[in-house]
Amino acid sequence: MDGSSKTPVKYCESVKEDLKPGEAAASVPGSGDCWGSCLKRVRLFIPPDYRHELLQLVKLAGPVIISQLMVFMLSFVSTVFCGHLGKTELAGVALSIAVVNVTGISIGTGLSLTCDTLISQTYGSGNLKRVGVILQRGILILLLACFPCWAILINTEPLLLAVKQSPEVASLAQLYVKIFMPALPAAFMYQLQGRYLQNQGIIWPQVVTGVVANIFNAITQYIFLYPLDLGVAGSSAANAISQYVLSVALYVYIGWKGLHKATWGGWTMECLQEWGPFVKLAIPSMLMLCLEWWMFEIGGFLAGLISEAELGAQSIIYELSVVAYMFPLGFAAAASVRVGNALGAGNLEQAKLSCKIPIICSFCIACFVSVIASSTRKVVGYIFTTDQEILQRVADVMVIFSFMHLADAVAGVAGGVLRGAGKQAIGALCNLVGYYFIGFPIGASLMFAANMGIEGLWTGLTICVLMQAIFFVTYLSKLDWKKAADEALVRAGVQIKEEKEVVRIENPDSDQNQYEVCTATFHCESSEEGRTPQDPSVPGQNKSNHHHHHSGKRSVSPAAAFTPWTHIAAYDRHPHSRGLRK
Repeated sequence: MDGSSKTPVKYCESVKEDLKPGEAAASVPGSGDCWGSCLKRVRLFIPPDYRHELLQLVKLAGPVIISQLMVFMLSFVSTVFCGHLGKTELAGVALSIAVVNVTGISIGTGLSLTCDTLISQTYGSGNLKRVGVILQRGILILLLACFPCWAILINTEPLLLAVKQSPEVASLAQLYVKIFMPALPAAFMYQLQGRYLQNQGIIWPQVVTGVVANIFNAITQYIFLYPLDLGVAGSSAANAISQYVLSVALYVYIGWKGLHKATWGGWTMECLQEWGPFVKLAIPSMLMLCLEWWMFEIGGFLAGLISEAELGAQSIIYELSVVAYMFPLGFAAAASVRVGNALGAGNLEQAKLSCKIPIICSFCIACFVSVIASSTRKVVGYIFTTDQEILQRVADVMVIFSFMHLADAVAGVAGGVLRGAGKQAIGALCNLVGYYFIGFPIGASLMFAANMGIEGLWTGLTICVLMQAIFFVTYLSKLDWKKAADEALVRAGVQIKEEKEVVRIENPDSDQNQYEVCTATFHCESSEEGRTPQDPSVPGQNKSNHHHHHSGKRSVSPAAAFTPWTHIAAYDRHPHSRGLRK
């Protein structure tokens, strides 16, 4: 499918502002005009399309960073509260959260990442009602996924004892996990709702509901741990209840604001069909996330084999790394949405641009974060504990983490681009080889054989993510974007027909000739009604009820008959029928 055969999407371009002749001279050090003059000079070196793309990415990435941080804060606050109960409580809660993440949250989140491909591309193509059907399939599949997760979680203590964890720590972990288990469906549904909105460019509802849930969680944690003195059990209960508050609040918000109206046509039997293509993407999407996530969690198990101090330090560094990773995570989500929407609309150049800009931005931000992490390495641990042994181990590893974060940021955003392009299988394979055949063997050898402890583990992970970043960037530079766009149309329920000639049909009942077009160039026919192609440069568009019914032929006005051999674009753009979603 050739992108040149389409009506080009018009993107807003910022007008270049040239400096006035005397402006540079007037900008002396210390004056208010100096800073503005410098900014204007910098803008001259950035092409308008790059500036526009950066603005759109920030509009998406900013709220995503906040919303994901809100989700993470639920467990983070639980760890902080329990960390002040004692070293054993900190280790037990950290280990239980690791178990929940490995055998629960990572599974649901990974499966929901399928929407980064299916919904973003389908929404970009304009086949809106199909988005709702994809959501319904996701709901059913994620709810079914809860059962195998529960089967593992209920056996947390025996599994921890089997890998030589402390009996006291294993008992606390089992208590925390058992109380949290009923909240797993709520956590899964929140992730799915978030992806449903996010891939339509709607982000702020997740931020609002996340803030509400975190305020509720902090208050509940305090009440359960101190006035009621429920200990670890109270912390787990507060976390579980907060997961339901998060999910229900977002569901209510969607219904209240009517954010579902354009894409939700009600429950349909179609949601029971086409599970094969969904699962075909869902499994590599899950593995792409889980293979990475599991490795970091495995680090906690390995640290627990050394000592409680090593486990506590590993847990703190992991929590801090997650906070730092929120910035690449936001740009990865934005890149996935932008690339998926562009491919669904068949705009290859926009897809390429949406691939490059977030990787560059994420690396620049990672440099800043790494400097902060390195300079605060001796004091940041006090957020969690006052144990000097743990604090010293945290300070030692933070130096290594500062270097690792640079490569991790690039690899993470590149992974988001792969999801938007539907190339999760490549990402999953890279994560498998990188983490389990390179990073883990090196890290484990340094951790135990070289007696480096968790410093050795993080050294191995640093080598792994560096190689990943190089591979991902190389792969994306050689990606066949035209083929990726064709695959996106198939996923979106759009069938590509062969080019046919424009024929002239004479109507014997009329005095004038009627001209009809039999799908000039690549005529794309939606499998459902109501397909309105979307402009990927404008997130969160609100679709009107203006439907296009394609019947294989499309009549043209007599004026168009003067150029009967002119190819008709595959996608008609109707600026009047599109508006920004409020």
